[in-house]
Amino acid sequence: MSSLPNAAPQTSPDASETPDRPRKPRMSTRNRLLFFLTAWLIVLMPFLFWWNTWFGRQLSDKQLAEYLQDEKHPRHIQHALVQIGERMTRHDASVTQWYPQVAKLASYPVEEVRNTDAWVMGQDTTGAGFHEALLKMLADPSLMVRGNAALSLVRFGDASGRPQILELLQPATVTASRPGKVIDTSAVGTAIRQGGIVAKLQEGGQTTEIRSPITGRLRALSAQTGQTVAAGSEIATIDPGTEQVWEALRALYLVGQPDDLAAVLPYERELPDIPDHVRKQAIETEKAIRDRTNH
Repeated sequence: MSSLPNAAPQTSPDASETPDRPRKPRMSTRNRLLFFLTAWLIVLMPFLFWWNTWFGRQLSDKQLAEYLQDEKHPRHIQHALVQIGERMTRHDASVTQWYPQVAKLASYPVEEVRNTDAWVMGQDTTGAGFHEALLKMLADPSLMVRGNAALSLVRFGDASGRPQILELLQPATVTASRPGKVIDTSAVGTAIRQGGIVAKLQEGGQTTEIRSPITGRLRALSAQTGQTVAAGSEIATIDPGTEQVWEALRALYLVGQPDDLAAVLPYERELPDIPDHVRKQAIETEKAIRDRTNH
């Protein structure tokens, strides 16, 4: 019987015979630097945008004076006004040097600036010209400017803005600024900020954005997608936001009259969309009004 041939010994191949493995291409130093620079900018740019638009960023007196006169950047004017208002609350007498400019801004063409200005003038009831400027702002075309002016006047012990305060408790009607076909709308129940888009109209290839005059919640739509509307037609109704309602109720606690109770009582209901602190304020406001009437 023949034996099987001996198996060939297993030997390791010589290193010189090992096939070369493909090497991964290495990133050049220049490309690495470009990569890290791009990543750094991606992180830095949002921060710089936030830093430049954050009204809490402290301004020096020199910056404040420059921002107040920056006609090209209305947000700079707003930033300066917010800083002045905060310094007023700390009873910083140095800000009185800018009071003439603050009063003058009551007629500034940008609504957001006038809105902030109305709030600021309520922080110091001794400010020269503030009372008179606020009274004129009661006729402002913006609901929010009128409302803020009325709230500030209460600090002066002036109830002239009662109708405007009551307006803050009512739903806002959004109308079409021009004729067109409704091509898009927000959904009912959507939370909307002041200036947020409620609907879009199209006419002759031009698209018009219809925006909310207040911060609140979309209660109802009066026009549907695909419908053609005329200028001035009602598009939607916006319920006022919590902060707006609370401030109005606080003001009526001081100056409200019996005729105002119809606007106050709906906010006493225990409903999911009425926060507890608003409901409590409505109850306290009703009591204060009735107490004033009985004395």
